[in-house]
Amino acid sequence: MTESIAFTEPGTMTRKLHTRVADQIGRSVVRGEILPGHALPSELRICDMMNVSRTAVREALRVLVGKGLLQSRPKSGTKVRDPGHWNHLDPDVLRWQLEVSDVDNFLRKLFQLRLAVEPAAAALAATAATADDCRRIKAAFEKMASAKANEIFAEADIEFHRSIFHATHNEFFWPIAQMFEHALRECFRLSATGDHRNRAIDEHRDLMLAITSHKPDRANATALLLLQNAAQDLVVIRGHDIFGKKAESKKRAST
Repeated sequence: MTESIAFTEPGTMTRKLHTRVADQIGRSVVRGEILPGHALPSELRICDMMNVSRTAVREALRVLVGKGLLQSRPKSGTKVRDPGHWNHLDPDVLRWQLEVSDVDNFLRKLFQLRLAVEPAAAALAATAATADDCRRIKAAFEKMASAKANEIFAEADIEFHRSIFHATHNEFFWPIAQMFEHALRECFRLSATGDHRNRAIDEHRDLMLAITSHKPDRANATALLLLQNAAQDLVVIRGHDIFGKKAESKKRAST
């Protein structure tokens, strides 16, 4: 790790000081500037490098320990943990990873997760959704359908999927919804530029109707088809197959 590189990016000074410090150190860790098992500079050295107080540094390190990036022990100092210990659902950790990751690799991993959890969440929401949940899902869909600008369409799409996760009434799904709010924003920013919006609206309408009419099997199948088609839309937009043969075989199996 080179001290002239790590911890020295310009930050937004208006944020809380320890938040800015945690953001810069966390980004350096995720970028691999400090490798797992390696120690950070001393607190006093970080103070000098970033021109901040020791209190701000200590609070920032506590934040990063809580996110699983660092481990602090007496005498051995503060060391970077292996990525397997990081809280990858944490919004900050996800944001840092998005900033440094290859776009294709990020999209591939995101869709692997979406395919694993979203159809199940849709089926559970179809069973557990209350009248208020159904109203929120409908409202998000209607905002999608009426959106003119890509940004409004993407934000409504995020709210639609977040509402479905909340409608499961299973709190273990909620952190995934929070994580998706950040990950899907980048995904939808790319996909909103395609010419598939009419089909996507129809698929979201079908999913909304399956959930609000409390048909879990239909919700599961509809969510799966929506995701398979969304994956292929990204292949077209990116101009190459970012998913490999599996995504294409799934597409053929669904038609």
